[in-house]
Amino acid sequence: MSSKGTPSSIVNAAEELFAEQGFAETTVRQITSRANVNLAAINYHFGSKKGLIQAVAEKFITPLINELSNQMDCYVDTDVKPALDDLLEILMRALLIVRSENQNTLPVFMRLLELAYMNNQEELRDFLIGRYKSRLEHFLDCIRDDSAPMEDDEFFWRLHFMLGSMTFTLSNFQTLHSLEKSRFTSKQSETEMEQILHRMIPVLSAGMQARGEKLYFSKI
Repeated sequence: MSSKGTPSSIVNAAEELFAEQGFAETTVRQITSRANVNLAAINYHFGSKKGLIQAVAEKFITPLINELSNQMDCYVDTDVKPALDDLLEILMRALLIVRSENQNTLPVFMRLLELAYMNNQEELRDFLIGRYKSRLEHFLDCIRDDSAPMEDDEFFWRLHFMLGSMTFTLSNFQTLHSLEKSRFTSKQSETEMEQILHRMIPVLSAGMQARGEKLYFSKI
């Protein structure tokens, strides 16, 4: 085994294992074995498994944020505010684009969401907030402007449900497709994925525009 290896080879090996097994279930030994390096290589390049997880997260989240930013640029310095359906369309297309570039994107992203909500992952949450919060503010502000009035925690969970629904549907598309007992071909998949996500937009939009939970219960 190589004593150092390359950061990209280690990240690629970790990416594959995280997509297959999840973050918590993947051991450092499995990563070093697949990357053909020893433990010192991970410590040398990333400091720890946590540092490696952050590197993998950055590899997958940065392209998504870049794509969102590119699509939101047309609204910058204008008086036009995108409607909620438009914003969901932007998010949907960004997810489809990053998925087309790397098939591991959505499985890793789903597992990353799960990991970030665990009690012992403050370091990962701080990393993600510090790295991406400022770049997401315009997009999130636009979503909130066209959503129902609600408390901050309620808005947070609805965003989580919305993003989770989209990524789950995309990352499990072949299974969902087979449940319909339809013929599946790779050529059809991208078009059909887009059609299914379009079906989701009015459902997700209605969820964001429904009355906030605390506001609702306060009237009972």
